[in-house]
Amino acid sequence: MAGLELGGGCSSSVMGIRGLMSFVEDHNNEFFIDLKLRDTKIVIDGYALFHRLCFNSNLELRYGGDYDSFAEVVQKFFESLFSCNICPYVVLDGGCDISDKKLTTLKDRAREKIQMAHSLSVGGGGYVCPLLIREVFIQILIKLQVCFVQCFSEADQDIMTLANHWNCPVLSSDSDFCIFDLKTGFCPLNSFQWRNLNTIKGTKNYYIPAKCFSLDAFCHHFSNMNKALLPLFAVLCGNDHINLPIVETVLSKVCLPVRGTSSKGRRHHRVLGILNWLSHFADPTEALDNVLKHLPKKERENVKELLCCSMEGYQQSQVKLQDFFQDGAFICPDAMKLALPEWVLVALARGQLSPFVSDALVLRRTILHTQVENMQRPNAHRISQPIRQIIYGLLSNPANMSPNALPSQPLAFSEVERINKDIKTSVVDATELPKDYSDLSKLTKLSLVRRQMLLLETLKVKQTVLDPIPLALKLPTAVSCYWLQHTETKAKLCHLQALLLGMLLGPLHATINSPGNMESAPRQAQCLTAR
Repeated sequence: MAGLELGGGCSSSVMGIRGLMSFVEDHNNEFFIDLKLRDTKIVIDGYALFHRLCFNSNLELRYGGDYDSFAEVVQKFFESLFSCNICPYVVLDGGCDISDKKLTTLKDRAREKIQMAHSLSVGGGGYVCPLLIREVFIQILIKLQVCFVQCFSEADQDIMTLANHWNCPVLSSDSDFCIFDLKTGFCPLNSFQWRNLNTIKGTKNYYIPAKCFSLDAFCHHFSNMNKALLPLFAVLCGNDHINLPIVETVLSKVCLPVRGTSSKGRRHHRVLGILNWLSHFADPTEALDNVLKHLPKKERENVKELLCCSMEGYQQSQVKLQDFFQDGAFICPDAMKLALPEWVLVALARGQLSPFVSDALVLRRTILHTQVENMQRPNAHRISQPIRQIIYGLLSNPANMSPNALPSQPLAFSEVERINKDIKTSVVDATELPKDYSDLSKLTKLSLVRRQMLLLETLKVKQTVLDPIPLALKLPTAVSCYWLQHTETKAKLCHLQALLLGMLLGPLHATINSPGNMESAPRQAQCLTAR
């Protein structure tokens, strides 16, 4: 239901290094190798994949989510891989980085998404994922028994480390993978022809035509540049983590001046200028010293620290995802430092908890996803704010909070949300809960009755209302009761009928051959109107 998706998570759209992906694709014949992909493992950037499938499959994006069609596309994608004996391992981004270094970028992207959502809402173009796309994607992975993991924060380094451990390619659309030193290479999604299976001549064996980015060819093109210089190129060119105006001043002195009238032309000229300039240096230390010497002395140490910190994002991860895929052990140093309960870490890794939870735990801040709606009215997340306040209450015990959170601080969380056509950070108080709910580590040990009691109290619905409802429909019914009581404008009969139709359509299809199971369905309609 609109407004009940919790949101959160650091990602907003696949970006990486500005202008790099289109630049290398313009040099397709020089930087890419043709592949006939089959009989291999492949590590998939899950976030990039579900966005690609959502935006490139002619799905309806204006009316809340064409989830059935999306699920069908996802299933067909993985069936193509299975036909070629390709074993996929999907790695999903988690919450925001503990350092919160991407906050400015995330806010900028949130504003861009609001503009696109507005365009879609008035009949224009744009690309905004429906709120539950990620959850539907995970459901299909589970249904197809595709191995997947949700990282604690950003996944890029973990993806690179896993792919190198297994000597297999990475599938993504993030230009950061042009910087990582991948042993078997990076296959961009836009040249991965999974809909166009071919057979190896003289056999019945299928393969997927793909292109693989060659880091060696790329560096050779720029005077056999040292690969170790590429992380510095990424941070100088401008990635998601860093954008220092003072560095722009240096680049204007040492690199080619900006030319061209189109934004693409200017970006490509910038990429080319920085790469040509860096190719003259033997290693990152020499190049970095050359950058810093153009800065005022008082700025040098601070800028050096920022640049070096950002460059570390291209080094190998300490997380060994192969251990998770082999025996279910997910050990993340950043997560371990927070002393979170084991069940929370496991549930996050398995995708059973949204990145919203780790953002709330670690940063006490969440970013509520934008959806296509009337931009002149309050955002749909407002209706579910009391539910989030209960969740914040469950997460608010000092033992469960980040070490950076002071005990004297009020139990409050920040929510970045849409207000008209811009974003605003609102402070929301956590709801104080009874003591037996105050220890997150023991929450799963509470009796089922106590947990159900909290859920029903949160949704403001009585158990007696749900007693006659079939088990599979109890939660949708309770959520509908909550919505009817909290909606800003009074719901009309047609709204309720639409909800009922949506909820009953699936079960009706499932029970078409056993009509005796449908006797309780009319009773649900009566219960939904109960106050």
